[in-house]
Amino acid sequence: MKNKNLINLISSITFIISLACCSTPKLFVRKEKNNLPDFYSFQKDTSNNELISWKKYYTDSFLISLIDTALKNNQELNIISREIEINKNEISSKKGEYLPFGNIHFGTGADKSGNYTFNGMSEEDVKNKNNEFPRYIGDNLMLLNFSWEIDVWGKLHNAKKSAIKQYLASIEGKNFLTTELVAEIANSYYELLVLDNKLQIIEQNIAIQKDALEMIKIQKNAARVNQLAVNRFEAQMINSQNMIFEIKQNIIETENKINYLVGRIPQHINRVKSDLKSLSLFPLLISNPSLLLTNRPDIRQAEKVLEANKLDVKVARANFYPSINFQSYIGFQSFNPIYLINPKSTAFNLLGELFSPLINRNYIKTLYYNAGEKQLQSVYKYEQTALKAYIEVYNQFAGIKNYSESFNIKTHQVDILNESIEISVNLFKSARADYTEVLLTQRELLEAKMEMIEIKQKQVISCINLYKALGGGWK
Repeated sequence: MKNKNLINLISSITFIISLACCSTPKLFVRKEKNNLPDFYSFQKDTSNNELISWKKYYTDSFLISLIDTALKNNQELNIISREIEINKNEISSKKGEYLPFGNIHFGTGADKSGNYTFNGMSEEDVKNKNNEFPRYIGDNLMLLNFSWEIDVWGKLHNAKKSAIKQYLASIEGKNFLTTELVAEIANSYYELLVLDNKLQIIEQNIAIQKDALEMIKIQKNAARVNQLAVNRFEAQMINSQNMIFEIKQNIIETENKINYLVGRIPQHINRVKSDLKSLSLFPLLISNPSLLLTNRPDIRQAEKVLEANKLDVKVARANFYPSINFQSYIGFQSFNPIYLINPKSTAFNLLGELFSPLINRNYIKTLYYNAGEKQLQSVYKYEQTALKAYIEVYNQFAGIKNYSESFNIKTHQVDILNESIEISVNLFKSARADYTEVLLTQRELLEAKMEMIEIKQKQVISCINLYKALGGGWK
């Protein structure tokens, strides 16, 4: 008879487990794709080139010092560092969930039932029979409680693995933020150099305009031109002088942008005094597109999130399966505290439970479907990030090439206009050209020089952003 009951019990448990396992909903699963080509179309050498450290890529000592300070003091990096610690603690939390729980329990109390209840009548009987029993039955206990969920389906272990992947993803997130920070400081630093050069160009142009104004005044005194010519030359010079204040304001704002990234109060930014026209570009290190998957922190972050979401699907699926729990306690329990520490007051309990969802499973179905959607979402995110990285490299390399050619052409235009200034002045002095030609040539020269510096800035920014697009800046 006992064997038959045991067989019936085992059969019932097997039926419940089979029912739960067979009724798991199906999800649409899509494996991530990597459609990156083997090499770039503009790539002449298909050999892999390892990215160098940012301290070797940037050789300006002032810029290196700024980046070093930012990596220590930048608030965004400090914030994400705390997030990494939170994710690290989450691993310990998940690990503790599949280990046994234990706690100590102290309790005391008194209980008096009514006389006209079953418990009340029993109390009166006990009281009349033996005076050692108290009038009010108490309950005093000192127990050690234990509980343990057996991780049969790997739900708790997968949850811990998912937490580890999220932790690694947060580290990659910090690395990606570091590449962004290094590039942003470099861009702002060279923007400062551009503004310095613009200021120098305007001051040089004002000197030219002052000489031209003095010449026009002499011509007016000789009755060769009228006051209108003097006014127009003077107005052009005043306009140039007014441009200085806007550039100075831009310098202050750019310096404070760097100060904010570095994590300090507004102060002067030390920098080199150089002519950007002669600034040599940074070395180009074009590696094969496949290396983007290992060099780019944002791609690696998307990959870790994808792996975590795959594990979350397994965790959500395990909710459909039965869970097995063991609970027990051992300690002392008595109606009177004086009998609490007594071998005869020893109490213990051991209970095994099996839970399996059978009806109204909409909640766990929703969790399961959402986990599947998040996994699918992370697949698209991974593919999107990889494609974005490839396009960024392509765009920045094209930018370097196009801006270099544009800079060469604009430099040639500036050389011609510099020569034209002298020609226009000589022609005007010999009365073979109108003063408006001198004014027009001066304005065209100033505009061309400003455009030349802006093109040089775009060229430098393309180099900085190409290094970032390849995954450089976090090592």
